[in-house]
Amino acid sequence: LIDNNLIENKIRPVALGRKNYLFAGSHKAAQRAAAIYSFFAICKKHEVNPYEWLKYTLENIMTIKYKDIKNLYPQNYKKLQLSK
Repeated sequence: LIDNNLIENKIRPVALGRKNYLFAGSHKAAQRAAAIYSFFAICKKHEVNPYEWLKYTLENIMTIKYKDIKNLYPQNYKKLQLSK
């Protein structure tokens, strides 16, 4: 049996939200929403809890050195937590 359920499930969030994306209010609001969706997608890809990552980032962003800023990226957060 051949089916495409896996692909359909992957694109479902885009299809469900498509209508809502038309009503962001302004171009800038749509850009901000896109940035937030991007962070959620990155967190999901790297199996990072978005709430925990955002909390950690907001707690540490003011004290982290510029050279270590990459440690705040979602893709590096999990490695950092596992090393503790």
